[in-house]
Amino acid sequence: MTTTAQAPILPTYARLGVTFVEGDGAWLVDADGKRYLDLVAGIAVVGLGHRNPAPLAAARDQLDKLWHVSNLYWTQPMQVLAAKLSERFGGAQAFFCNSGAESVEAAIKWARKATGRPEIVALDGSFHGRTLGALSVTGQPAKRAAFEPLVPGARFGLQHVGAKTAAILLEPVQGEGGVHPLPEETLEQARALADEHGALLVLDEVQTGVGRTGAFFAWQRYGVRPDAVTLAKGLANGLPIGALLVSNGAPTGFEPGDHASTFGGNPVACAAACAVVDAIDDELLAHVQAVSAQLSEGLARFGDVRGLGLLLAVELERPVQGVVEAALAHGLVVGSAGEYTLRLTPPLTLTFDEAAQALDILSEVFA
Repeated sequence: MTTTAQAPILPTYARLGVTFVEGDGAWLVDADGKRYLDLVAGIAVVGLGHRNPAPLAAARDQLDKLWHVSNLYWTQPMQVLAAKLSERFGGAQAFFCNSGAESVEAAIKWARKATGRPEIVALDGSFHGRTLGALSVTGQPAKRAAFEPLVPGARFGLQHVGAKTAAILLEPVQGEGGVHPLPEETLEQARALADEHGALLVLDEVQTGVGRTGAFFAWQRYGVRPDAVTLAKGLANGLPIGALLVSNGAPTGFEPGDHASTFGGNPVACAAACAVVDAIDDELLAHVQAVSAQLSEGLARFGDVRGLGLLLAVELERPVQGVVEAALAHGLVVGSAGEYTLRLTPPLTLTFDEAAQALDILSEVFA
């Protein structure tokens, strides 16, 4: 495993001692030429696998045409991507940005402007990003404490929904909070409360969207339609992009000048995202559910398994960091979501043979 001298980078991550230089499908290669089976996929980002030919070709083609013109003008990739996402959602307008946190920031501003109300209701254990607005509605006090005072108006728990609520903001599966799928009745209650009090229901699908759960949007598996959705991570298979989708049935809220993103709707990222959206078809979604079942059954020997689709976790009886490091030494990349929680977010294209190989490696790690 390659270790490198400390680079002049602020220490915001506890990085493991490996430098990756190449990827192909579900595999990574480090600077020494060692191969690793990747069950993290950039934390649910590289959904189609490394160097997938469809978004790769789309991005290369767009690089030869146009990189950036600003949002004062239209570009074809942005328009096409908005239309594709609207069709998947069942009618929606898009705002494009560069990350999940930015998409949540846009959702907060949109909900406040659309309703004229100050409060956002989220859940304990939630994670919505690390920018000040997104962090303010993240239900993990340890992540917020060092940066307070934050943006006012955040409340945690559905019991706080009322006349001041602009939006209820929920993750269908709490990812960074430990990979906890919300009970169906919780989403149904949130929808009913939003309707009762004139609030908006926003689902944070930054981690669950774009096929991760075995449906294009996780809300489609629950059957609870939101007023808006935030997306990022897997949307362009590794190129930076985020999106807020606002349902055609919800108030538009924004007017020119209310919000912006210099790089939002970048032609290259949008071209890659169009290829990704096209690739998330019924066959791939069925494959996600099948590989999920295979992994879930095999992982049960190591601890309690939970999750949805290929967003999975195993609750261990030992600290997870040692498992992550041992797996890396064995050529397997896995992640964590808590002190004892092993998290797996592999490419949606992970094969059955690769899943079996990953389970065999984990068996060696746990032996």
